Amino acid sequence: MAVYFVGDIQGCYSELDALLTQVGFSNTSDQLYVAGDLVARGPNSLETLRFIKSINQNAKVVLGNHDLHLLAVYHGIKKVKQQDQLSALLAAPDAAELMHWLIQQPLIQKLPNEETYMSHAGLSPQWTPQQALKQAKIAQQHLTSSASHTWLRKMYGEQPTNWLEADDELSRFRFTINSLTRMRYCLADGSLDFSCKESPSNAPKELSPWFEFQHISDNTQWVFGHWAALMGHCQANNIYALDTGCVWGQHMTMLRWHDKKIFIEQSHKNLR
Repeated sequence: MAVYFVGDIQGCYSELDALLTQVGFSNTSDQLYVAGDLVARGPNSLETLRFIKSINQNAKVVLGNHDLHLLAVYHGIKKVKQQDQLSALLAAPDAAELMHWLIQQPLIQKLPNEETYMSHAGLSPQWTPQQALKQAKIAQQHLTSSASHTWLRKMYGEQPTNWLEADDELSRFRFTINSLTRMRYCLADGSLDFSCKESPSNAPKELSPWFEFQHISDNTQWVFGHWAALMGHCQANNIYALDTGCVWGQHMTMLRWHDKKIFIEQSHKNLR
């Protein structure tokens, strides 16, 4: 059995399919870890969700910000954005089944028997991996509860940016969603910044990428997506950035875990 990680798919199903063919992926014996943002902006979000769902326990998914936004749109909380190309998905006969499956997915995945984790945006410098897992599980319980509609509505907002100020259930939930699905930069005290999406070379000097804080031990690995401007470059040896902007015309990246070999598939954008 081989384990593969793939960065943000964002509805680019043809590139995902080509990558899986390239590595000889087996739907029944290999495992595919998907670093969130399965949908939106690309042309085939419906096909992407159907495929990932179809391989059942062989797919390990975390929710990204676009996935959560899709759920909010489906439940009538937000309006669909034309550029997200979600019309076919929302009108599909199996949309309800797909949305039920999607909302069941966690915010963090951990590989069995090793200290390897995956989330869409990373790990807050104010958390240990164990704290992050605990808060992610609580947030997932909210999202899958009978009050899921309420929690989907309440997840929007940028406060608090500091975990030390998350002093009630709602603020802890919102911080958890934002840190695990939206975070890129942090201030010196580890609080979240949402204003900058640039590469580190172009960022204001008061901001640091979340992975530059010394909060992940050398025997722990973290895999994330979300940040296309990095183009897969992260200086930390035990942190792996996998969003390489396929939906924007760059390429999709897949990581084979046992030997850390990288596979790429150039965007098919110009072929469509």
